[in-house]
Amino acid sequence: MLQVQNISFAYTDKPILKNIDFTIEKGENIAVIGESGCGKSTLLKLIYGLYDLDEGTIFWKEQEVLGPKFHLVPGMPFIKYLSQDFDLMPYVTVAENVGKFLSNIHMEQKEARIQELLAIVEMTDYADVKAKYLSGGQQQRVALARALALEPEILLLDEPFSHIDNFRKNALRRNLFSYLKAKEITCLVATHDSTDALSFADRTLVLHRGEIIDMADSQSLYENPINKYVASLFGEINELQLSDLVVVDGIDEQVLLYPHQLKVVENGLMQVVVKQSYFKGSYYLIKAVFNRKVIFFEHDTALTPNQEVRLMIA
Repeated sequence: MLQVQNISFAYTDKPILKNIDFTIEKGENIAVIGESGCGKSTLLKLIYGLYDLDEGTIFWKEQEVLGPKFHLVPGMPFIKYLSQDFDLMPYVTVAENVGKFLSNIHMEQKEARIQELLAIVEMTDYADVKAKYLSGGQQQRVALARALALEPEILLLDEPFSHIDNFRKNALRRNLFSYLKAKEITCLVATHDSTDALSFADRTLVLHRGEIIDMADSQSLYENPINKYVASLFGEINELQLSDLVVVDGIDEQVLLYPHQLKVVENGLMQVVVKQSYFKGSYYLIKAVFNRKVIFFEHDTALTPNQEVRLMIA
């Protein structure tokens, strides 16, 4: 179990993280989400042991995670941290980069391990290519393979798919998270991509201004966001009054609705004016105005600008 116990940290006088407290079971995949500057990357660095805590403690099982004051080389040996700076050796091959920390005593086993890792990140065809000739996305995949080489107990990933094309990203995520589950490797992923949380994380931790404002299973967070900030991390969100959508007596409750939760009907209570239609592949995202407020809803066809339509909860 990873235990993060009431930790706080500041680079200067302004605190970056305040009273962060949570536990993670072995083999869990946790997504860490929040707006830029909320402390996601700093949290991963503290768990790895790159900085000294101002307050609190971090334990993995019975071992305390300690920072540079206690280690000549910062970072815990049972944890691997993949930052947004890949730190590859540019003048050696992809295979040599991946095998950097593997023993040379049993070369056949080493070569087999390198090939296994390259297959996971879909870089087998580039084994003999020098790292300096790779694209940013390819370098990111090689760095990920290298982080997995010695099978860490905890893997910390900071925006691990940010440089990778979508068609590669989807397959890579499936391969990676299936591998981590099979090996029972605990993983924390700091991400801006809601797919990392919704499709692959067991639980999601939400940071806002250096504090945890919610932590729950990803589906519950999405379906029942505690506020507009949490909901907005998963996409467009509408903040409306319930009375605008349904007939209710004496209730003026505020509700949060994703675009797919609103649909066009003939007798809906909300009359809106269409402003723009955005093609999304299987549907159109419609931008409209209601009571001088911008809202979004989904529709199966494009709508004409300035067209008036009525909406209700889907």
